[in-house]
Amino acid sequence: MKDYVNPFDDEQYQFTVLANAKGQYSLWPDFAEAPPGWESRFGPAPRAECVDYIERHWHAINPFARAA
Repeated sequence: MKDYVNPFDDEQYQFTVLANAKGQYSLWPDFAEAPPGWESRFGPAPRAECVDYIERHWHAINPFARAA
């Protein structure tokens, strides 16, 4: 029996990087519809490429930090 893998963590899927009006980013499986208020910023691409994109572009990952 194969272990369950959360689709947000599953490397077999393509992902999209989403961003909201506050400049927060989210890694989203490409097969799932983006939630309201979120727009595509990168992808679809392999999960690792999307994580790299977020690490290069999201400078304030602390949700309480003020945007510069």
